[in-house]
Amino acid sequence: MSPSAMNELPPATGTPGSGRATVRDVAARAGVSPKTVSNVITGKVYVRPETRRRVDAALAELDYVPNLSARGLRNGRSGVIALALPDLATPYSAEVAHHFVEAAHSRGWGVQIEETRGRPDREQQLVSRALSRLVDGLILNPVFPDELSLSADALLPPTVLIGEVLDLPFDQVRVDPETAAYDMTSHLIGLGHRRIALLGSPDRSTAFTATLRTQGYRRALVDAGLRTDPRLEIACDDWTPRGGAGAVDSFIDGSPLPDAIFCLTDSLALGVISALWRRGIRVPRGISVAGFDDIADGEFAAPPLTTVSFDKDEFAARALDRLAERITRASMPVRTIRVPHRIVARQSTAARATTR
Repeated sequence: MSPSAMNELPPATGTPGSGRATVRDVAARAGVSPKTVSNVITGKVYVRPETRRRVDAALAELDYVPNLSARGLRNGRSGVIALALPDLATPYSAEVAHHFVEAAHSRGWGVQIEETRGRPDREQQLVSRALSRLVDGLILNPVFPDELSLSADALLPPTVLIGEVLDLPFDQVRVDPETAAYDMTSHLIGLGHRRIALLGSPDRSTAFTATLRTQGYRRALVDAGLRTDPRLEIACDDWTPRGGAGAVDSFIDGSPLPDAIFCLTDSLALGVISALWRRGIRVPRGISVAGFDDIADGEFAAPPLTTVSFDKDEFAARALDRLAERITRASMPVRTIRVPHRIVARQSTAARATTR
């Protein structure tokens, strides 16, 4: 094999003993040479369809993920990716950014962090930078459909979407928002609560997260034989503690206190708990409160917050692994990867029989 051919081989993705598959592992599984594996991955050389199928099967079976950083100087890549989040001021975004930076550094990548604020022009700027090879790929977290001005037919850099987006023609890594909201609402119903309010429905009701989580909330009520009540769906497009506090204050001023409030984010829930405390309403004795995202602050709230949790390390790792695959094999079929969630029950919720 010539030195130039060797330079086309993606190197092993991990250190000795890490358990990550190498090109040679894939070649042995498929019964081909390492050069053939490289040709399949890069797509620069024709490979017979039956051979390509064997290599693709071996890549999938061994969960091979290329290490792109070692190839950057040879192929013009920058070794930098861009991570774009809607609002860097939120604790959730800070935690997500932390996990992505750590996971990227372990793969030899630098990370350029951007804030989109739901603006299409900012995402388009990132696309332009990537197409100019200032970054090798994008991790985007769109919130509203009208902010995502990308299309599958457009000239695009390698892109992976994270968060709870609707079906779009891009690779996605996400928690299942509808099922997670269903599970949290069912948890509250299981505690004996019947009038369960939902806080976080925005004025721009097409928001991905609000739409999908609201669907799960409603389905859980219906499946439990309870009636959905639009008056218990509290609009709020400011997903901060201040926004949550203001929304619940306005709601309580004009409506009877519900049994429980399911907030679409933990930040909203922290604001709700504060507003209830100022009114002398004890949580969970007077009302149960639950959130979503399991930010670190929630565990140390007073009382500690019941929430929907997921493994943020796994979330970041799977998104970056998929981006690495997309960079090396642009023609791969689009895939949605779901990260498991769980309900973390803490002291902000309690059985209704003990809360009155």
